[in-house]
Amino acid sequence: MAGIRMENKIYEVGMYCRLSKDDGTDNESASIATQKSILTDYVKKQGWHLAKTYVDDGYSGTNFAEVR
Repeated sequence: MAGIRMENKIYEVGMYCRLSKDDGTDNESASIATQKSILTDYVKKQGWHLAKTYVDDGYSGTNFAEVR
């Protein structure tokens, strides 16, 4: 497009991973590990910078109210 200048921006992003109710284990769940992998790949493909990863491992929508 003539006359339009596109700027390349690098975005600082955070990822949020949450436990699936089907995957309740004491260690980091497979669900969390899978989410991290998928989201990390997506962030890299977008050219973004991953600033922080947030994880709610051990809490799901079924027990979240108990920790308030």
